[in-house]
Amino acid sequence: MNYRHAFHAGNHADVFKHLILTRLIALMARKEQPFAYIDSHAGIGLYDLKGDQATRTGEWFEGIARLWDAPDLPALAADYLQVLHDMNPDGELRYYPGSPEIARRLTRERERILLNEKHPEDGRLLKENMKGDRRVAVHLGEGWHVPRALLPVAEKRGLLLIDPPFEQLDEMKRCAVALKEAIGRMRQTVTAIWYPIKDQRLLKRFYQDLAETGAPKLLRVELFVHPLDTPQSLNGSGLAIANPPWGLEEELRELMPWLAKTLGQTQGDWRMDWLIAE
Repeated sequence: MNYRHAFHAGNHADVFKHLILTRLIALMARKEQPFAYIDSHAGIGLYDLKGDQATRTGEWFEGIARLWDAPDLPALAADYLQVLHDMNPDGELRYYPGSPEIARRLTRERERILLNEKHPEDGRLLKENMKGDRRVAVHLGEGWHVPRALLPVAEKRGLLLIDPPFEQLDEMKRCAVALKEAIGRMRQTVTAIWYPIKDQRLLKRFYQDLAETGAPKLLRVELFVHPLDTPQSLNGSGLAIANPPWGLEEELRELMPWLAKTLGQTQGDWRMDWLIAE
C-alpha cells in the first residue's frame, strides 16, 4: 500500500470530514452514557503541514488555511478550530489533527478510543502519537475486519469512522459491506463513511449498495469544490452517516452553505439527503 495521507492532510476533504466528526462527537456527548469511538483506517493520527509530504502538494492551503484566519467562523466550527489552536499555541498553523487526535481531544474521560491501522510503519507512528492516553487502544489489523472484530462494544453506543484510502476499485463496495456488518453486529452504531467524489458511474453504484445495507437511517452529505463534470479531479467528497444523532441534519443545513462558500475552488456547492429515511 503506497497511499500516504500526509500528502493530503488538511485539504478540503479533511476539513469537511473532520468538522462533521467534531459535530458527531458533540451531539453524542449530549447523552450521559459513554460511547466508544472506532476508526477503521486511522492513519498516523496527526500531521506536520510544514513537513516534506504536505509541502510537496500544498493542498492544505486550499483547505484548513482558509479557515485558520477566517473572520466569520460559525459557532458550530468552534470545537474543530479549538483543537487546531490547542495544537498550534503560537498562532502559526503547522500541526494538523487526523481523526484519532480529534477524537482523543474531544471525547470524555470515560470514553474509549479504538484505532486500527494496517500499514506497519503508520501503525508504529500512530502508537507513538497516541502514547500516554490510557483510553486509546491501537490495533494493527485489516481495516475491513474492524466491524466484526470490535463490534458490539461494551458501551452499547459506538461511533465508527470508515475512511479508507480508495486506492482499489472495490473499496466503495467494501465500505457498503462494512456498514452492513456494523449494523448487523450493533444496529444502533453511528457509522460515518467518507468517500471521494470523482467517478459518477462508481458513485451511482455505491449509493445503491449503501441504500441496500439495511441501516435504520442513512444520511448523505456532500461538499463540492469543483463542478461534478471536471475530469481527473477530486471534485469534492461525501459522508454517508448511518444512525445520525438527533440534531445533526439541522446543524449541517446551517454549516454546509458556509463550508461550500469557504472551500469552493472553481465552484463551491453542497447537497444533503436521505439514502434511507426512517
